[in-house]
Amino acid sequence: MESLTVDLSSRSYKINISSGIILSLGAELKTYLKRDRIWIVSDVNILHLYQTDLEKSFLKAGIELNLLELPSGEKTKSFHFFEKTVNWFLETGIERNDLIVAFGGGVIGDLVGFAAATTLRGVEFIQIPTTLLAQVDSSVGGKTGINSQFGKNLIGNFNQPKAVIIDVSTLRTLCDRQLKSGYSEILKYGLLGDIKFFNWLDFNGTDILSRDEALLTKAIKKSCLIKAEFVKQDEREQGKRALLNLGHTFGHALEAVTGYSEQLLHGEGVSIGCMLAFEVSAAMGFTSLEATKRVKSHLRKVGLKSELREISSSLPPTEKIIQEMLKDKKVNNGVVNFIMVKDIGEAFVTDEVDLSVVSNVLDASR
Repeated sequence: MESLTVDLSSRSYKINISSGIILSLGAELKTYLKRDRIWIVSDVNILHLYQTDLEKSFLKAGIELNLLELPSGEKTKSFHFFEKTVNWFLETGIERNDLIVAFGGGVIGDLVGFAAATTLRGVEFIQIPTTLLAQVDSSVGGKTGINSQFGKNLIGNFNQPKAVIIDVSTLRTLCDRQLKSGYSEILKYGLLGDIKFFNWLDFNGTDILSRDEALLTKAIKKSCLIKAEFVKQDEREQGKRALLNLGHTFGHALEAVTGYSEQLLHGEGVSIGCMLAFEVSAAMGFTSLEATKRVKSHLRKVGLKSELREISSSLPPTEKIIQEMLKDKKVNNGVVNFIMVKDIGEAFVTDEVDLSVVSNVLDASR
């Protein structure tokens, strides 16, 4: 087992990375319980694969398993399913000293973490992420929440988990498209702050996406280490942690205009968004064309999306995409704080980006 710590003083927690832990999960989680009951929330696709193993594991450990199945997909991060989840906790007799488990991808982790924070004014929860994207990003750092009609992740809070348990073997059942979506978040860490990591990914990326478990484990651990350091320095995203949103202002806007649908996965929005961030940075004179070309070359080599034209020919006008960007959480006094780059591995925050330049870059990417 690989293990690291998110150092937040009294709220510190471990991230444990291993393979094949699902079958012994009951015994693993028993040490966290005050009584032999547990609440697990997952989605229909995950439970189709793992429900039988979960039931056997908790039965063997002598733990009463309360299990809630939700639909899969981004639209589950809504008021409706938030209310359904909280009501289920209360109806099934949860107490403040009990434990909730988010077992699934980023949608489940975000929703359940928010519901745990608000039920009985706070019940502890553990993240067990089953997608690569959730393992390297959303399960770590305590960001939880749901979407609204006004944009993505606009309703939520910071709620650090009790622990994060990553089982790399769950990635064996992940489809190639979802695996690539998660790889985009791994790549983001190299692009924003660690050129050595980017160079390693540039050499090993195709093997990682071929599901080499040793390389996957190394990439996951390095990503979690980078994120844990950002979270330690800036837990509530008042400064440096904002750099972790490289590509996300663009990506979230693209997710919004495509209706949070299967047309564009979150990681696909991030890969296109990171490319747009480099292209806007080059157009603004912040970075070189050489760095921008190298990023695009890597994206193409590993098969990630890098241009708007790869989403759809029927995207709404560029002005609509920019309007969605203006709804971003990083907007201050009506001005978007963009994450731009000076080079691969050197990101920075600025409010001095010309929106006409952004518009031109978006038009070219179409």
